[in-house]
Amino acid sequence: MESIAVQKAEKVLATIREGFREVEGLLFNSASAFSRLEDTGAVTPEAALQIGLVGLPARASGIDRDIRVDFPYGIYRYSNVGSTILESGDVYARAKMRSLEIQQSIQFILGQLESLPASKPKNEVQILRPNSIAVSLTEGHRGEIAQVLLTSASGKLSRVKLKDPSFHNWQGLAIAVRENGISDFPLCNKRFDLSYAGHDL
Repeated sequence: MESIAVQKAEKVLATIREGFREVEGLLFNSASAFSRLEDTGAVTPEAALQIGLVGLPARASGIDRDIRVDFPYGIYRYSNVGSTILESGDVYARAKMRSLEIQQSIQFILGQLESLPASKPKNEVQILRPNSIAVSLTEGHRGEIAQVLLTSASGKLSRVKLKDPSFHNWQGLAIAVRENGISDFPLCNKRFDLSYAGHDL
């Protein structure tokens, strides 16, 4: 029997999906929007591979790169997440890719809600191994996120470094805006969804 929380989550997701389909239809069924996005700010598969694009921009340029598939972790070790690949690498492909991934995410969550595992007792926090380094990769909404942690001789954290996907993808924006008009910059820029925090540059 489903819990009230699961039922509420399913209802919310159904509402989101219905609203999203309406917005998606307005955008992708518009001839004027399509003509504005298609062939604008393209990054070829060759360029994407050469500069090391990650995440959505990479997949929109035909590069099959997804940490959830390449290095599965957590629930992704047991539940397959199929990567969708587009080839054109333009603003349209990056917008369409985000649309497809939103739909895929909603479907994935709904699937997980159908077979939630029983709760497990919480484990006590373990003492960190001294003089060690740990590296992990996760797939964020921008793409690959790398975390590096170093411990001291006493087993305490001494250094922590996070690498945002934007570290790779800023160069993709630089390529996308070449030979495009000034009015194309906002379209190119927002479809890369880059971080402006600065710590990753």
